[in-house]
Amino acid sequence: MPCEVKPRILVLYGSQKGQAQSIAEGIADEAEEKGLIAEICCVSEGDKFNLEKERAPVVIVVSTTGDGDPPDNALKFVKRIKKKTLSSDHYAHLCYALLALGDTNYANFCNCGKTIDGRLQELGAKHFYATGYADDGVGLELVLDPWLEGLWEAIRRALSKMSAPQPKRDVTDTRVSSEETFESLATDVSLHLLSLEPEPASTECLGKQEEIGRAKTESTTPAVKASETGSTVPDLRPVSVTDTTQTSPNRSCVIADHKSVLGTPSGVPAAVAEASLTLSFPPLSESALNVPNLPPPYLDVVLQEATTREETGVPVMKEGFQEVPVSRSAKLTSDDSVKTALLVELDISAHPMDYQPGDSLDVLCPNRVSEVGELLLRLGLMDRKSHCIQLSLQKDTKKKAAQIPSYIPENSTLQYLLTWCLEIRSVLKKAFIRSLVECTEESGEKRRLQELCSKQGSADYNLYVRDPRLGILDLLRAFPSCQPPLSLLIEHLPKLQPRPYSAASSRMRHPGQLHFVFNIIEFPACIERPGGRRGLCTGWLSDLVDPILLHPGKVQSSSTSSSVPKVHVSLRQNCSFRLPSDLSKPLIMIGPGTGVAPFIGFLQQREKEREDNPEVVFGETWLFFGCRHRDRDFLFREELQGFVGNGTLTHLKVCFSRDPPEGTETRTGPRYVQHDLLLHAKDITNLLLRENGYLYVCGDAKNMAKDVNDALMEMIAAELQLDKLEAMKALARLREEKRYLQDIWN
Repeated sequence: MPCEVKPRILVLYGSQKGQAQSIAEGIADEAEEKGLIAEICCVSEGDKFNLEKERAPVVIVVSTTGDGDPPDNALKFVKRIKKKTLSSDHYAHLCYALLALGDTNYANFCNCGKTIDGRLQELGAKHFYATGYADDGVGLELVLDPWLEGLWEAIRRALSKMSAPQPKRDVTDTRVSSEETFESLATDVSLHLLSLEPEPASTECLGKQEEIGRAKTESTTPAVKASETGSTVPDLRPVSVTDTTQTSPNRSCVIADHKSVLGTPSGVPAAVAEASLTLSFPPLSESALNVPNLPPPYLDVVLQEATTREETGVPVMKEGFQEVPVSRSAKLTSDDSVKTALLVELDISAHPMDYQPGDSLDVLCPNRVSEVGELLLRLGLMDRKSHCIQLSLQKDTKKKAAQIPSYIPENSTLQYLLTWCLEIRSVLKKAFIRSLVECTEESGEKRRLQELCSKQGSADYNLYVRDPRLGILDLLRAFPSCQPPLSLLIEHLPKLQPRPYSAASSRMRHPGQLHFVFNIIEFPACIERPGGRRGLCTGWLSDLVDPILLHPGKVQSSSTSSSVPKVHVSLRQNCSFRLPSDLSKPLIMIGPGTGVAPFIGFLQQREKEREDNPEVVFGETWLFFGCRHRDRDFLFREELQGFVGNGTLTHLKVCFSRDPPEGTETRTGPRYVQHDLLLHAKDITNLLLRENGYLYVCGDAKNMAKDVNDALMEMIAAELQLDKLEAMKALARLREEKRYLQDIWN
């Protein structure tokens, strides 16, 4: 009898901020628990895998960044598979499944995943499972959970068909056999298409997802053996149990209902109590739960005795980042404005940055001192905050491709780790909550955490964790018996990311300087977080520049060199969001609020170009700007009016959403920038479609960018007498020609 060989799969990922990587690692870990050999690689690690010779099922998880761009670590892979020299059967041997992560608040939803998927299909590769499009705009879990649930049955079928003896065919018929095999595999899992398409999920679809999940849990598909090859295709179904203490902690399971654990709070009538982060009601509180696998721990953490070295309070200089002084800061809004906008001017004369208008800069910011202190107290480690951390991998860890986080410098102190390395405000993922279950003593709290990470509790997770953006501190406040070890936080909290801000200046007008502007983000108090708070970076920057802040109508006080604040910044170039090289092309800029920032740089540069080239005929320039009130938050008002006065800006169209038009007491004119666009539809469509102009949009992705896009479609359809589909195609062509460009954020 031949030796049994474990079946193998290959898991690839492309990730910008770690989300896709985390999902891929979870797939690899679960594959190992299910009796498979799982190799996991980043798509950038081309020396570790070879798709040209790969015969095992391949699972690809990839995110999208920027304006539909691949993650940085996927750029080379995308470029490689897009080579025009590759034949149409280059990957005819390859079977794969792909999960694309994206956000429908942005125009090019899941564009990187769609690009890879489409190109692999063009090169002959075949799906063994339907592609999933997970939308972070509404919650990745809505697609991610059912996609992962169905993945294992699809892998089992793929392995079974790949290991089964194939009928002999003529050599010339090999390609047909491959197509038939994997097209049938894709058909086998077609039920999941309901939840995998990027349209918003309906109640009916969610109900069908639950039915599919129950059907799979109750199925009794046996393991399939392939005697000729000696390999065994394991049973990849989830295990259903009622007592989690009798199962391996790394197996997914069904937890029996705990009716007696959760009820209404003592002394509170049932009719008055409401479900919350810590409290649930039937049917959830009485349901059996499908909870995810327990992520395998992989780090050992040792805190060494405090040294004489003092904590510097500043980050270790990261590659590409430079410490630069703030030369000036000004408040651009009045005291009674709803939002507070600040302008920050950096002195980069000692650290020249070759930036262009349209580029942005990344700003390193720390976690708030008060939050770091509270977390240290909650972990019982305040007296060891100056101890150095030593990290090592557990020798017996079951985590695939476990690595010590590269973003944690050696010999970091505990306080430095929590201040500069970990994103302690990051929204809790279900895998993290699942791990926290094991650190919780009180039975009611444990049950509630199980509910929040379960399939049945997805609605509660979205309502009480994802939507209010709860982090680890919020959860620890709500669940007092939860006592996680430090190692768990390091394993699950992502890297503290720098925050990007658009450059609001031009080197041609302000040599040696770089300006940026931001609103101080305010998060109001909510039930899950009783105390309101400021945005992490905007709140920190506001505190940092407060001693030198220039208020409207006041003279700036002189400051000594010792009081000059400094920030760590890195240039982030945007090679597409740039002024056209042809100065005669018209420009249409749409940027309400702080979205006007890059256009200040555009206009400063265009003003200098006009001064240097008086004989050149420049194209028209239009700016559509919007704010609430003329006298409270009209950003860069004097500078914009100056551009109009000297001819740099041909048309300035401003709408005030909360002010009635001049000379009236009620609103009758345009309220938002898209309304102003519609008033000038003929001019704008003529500039775009007949004079080959360029259109730029900067600002809020969730509402403004979508509304502007809808207005553009309406304008093009009306002016050119096209139907909606043809208008959409016209806009798509503008995008392809890089004449409809966006710099938007959520």
